[in-house]
Amino acid sequence: MRIGTFVLAAQFPGQGAGEALHRAVRSAEAAEEAGLDSVWLAEHHFVPYGVCPSATTLAALLLGRTRRIRVGTAVSVLPSHHPVALGEQAALLHLTSGGRFSLGVGRGGPWVDLEVFGGGLEAYENGFPEALELLLDWLREPRVTGRGERFGFREVAVVPRADESLEGPTEGPEVIVACTSPKSVRLAGRRALPMLLGMHCGDEDKAEMVALWRTAAREAGHPPEVVEGAAHVSAGVAQIADAPGDAMETLVKTMPGWLRQGLDAHVTVDDRRRVMRDPVAYTELLCALHPVGPPQWAADRLAATAERTGITRFALLVEGSGDLAATEENVRRLGADVLPLLV
Repeated sequence: MRIGTFVLAAQFPGQGAGEALHRAVRSAEAAEEAGLDSVWLAEHHFVPYGVCPSATTLAALLLGRTRRIRVGTAVSVLPSHHPVALGEQAALLHLTSGGRFSLGVGRGGPWVDLEVFGGGLEAYENGFPEALELLLDWLREPRVTGRGERFGFREVAVVPRADESLEGPTEGPEVIVACTSPKSVRLAGRRALPMLLGMHCGDEDKAEMVALWRTAAREAGHPPEVVEGAAHVSAGVAQIADAPGDAMETLVKTMPGWLRQGLDAHVTVDDRRRVMRDPVAYTELLCALHPVGPPQWAADRLAATAERTGITRFALLVEGSGDLAATEENVRRLGADVLPLLV
């Protein structure tokens, strides 16, 4: 079982962006101190839901401040990035960190980001497969040509090569795809890329997505050991407290205000109607789905998800209290009180 944290750099009501980012950095450092496996960094634009606008930039900072823990993006939004630029950043972080960087990519949402960064709605609705293919080529080939509808350019050399480390040949950085629909699951499966599955999904939904991924991977001709050994990641929420109900009470007091403020700030690029979740009901759902409670309960919940889905890697949101000291303590308890119960 590989337990990591999911860092949103959430800006809670009454807080500034600097406070949210400081808590994000400290929670990542605390994760390494606690013996956790990984830190996964989200990126958002123009909303207090998360105030990190560049997951790769924050990853670079954290890779420099840590020595052991894996740092990944969850995710870098491809419609708002040029795949070559993102590939160059990923190669740089992979090579300079000794292979501790994972690149998670996703399609994102139909937000105004597409207008600001120039990707447009087409990049969101239809352009993800092309962008992903170009990114993978950049991370695996010595020379690349852009032959797609959106990205067309003459052949250029890949510098630096992600597969040429100081220690010798390497496979390059791990690439993970955030999947929210059957279409994205099949796309990831055909390329045998592990999935990042969202915290809003329950075990049954995640198990179905893993089954669909395996079908797509087998149909694409990938060998059984690759299909069965894919290291998918399950996102969730974790809050540890000794008394039953205390952890949930903490989150129900704090998360709805953040969710209401953060989600309401999203603006669609085409003014399409949005239906937002009720913040209190959504918080209660997350508490019911994930390891929120005493240590043994949390460990049992993680073990049950692993058994039902086959997923043994977790990215857990630990900053739901909105408080720095409480977040650091939550991370410490994940490592000291929950992790030993999963060995």
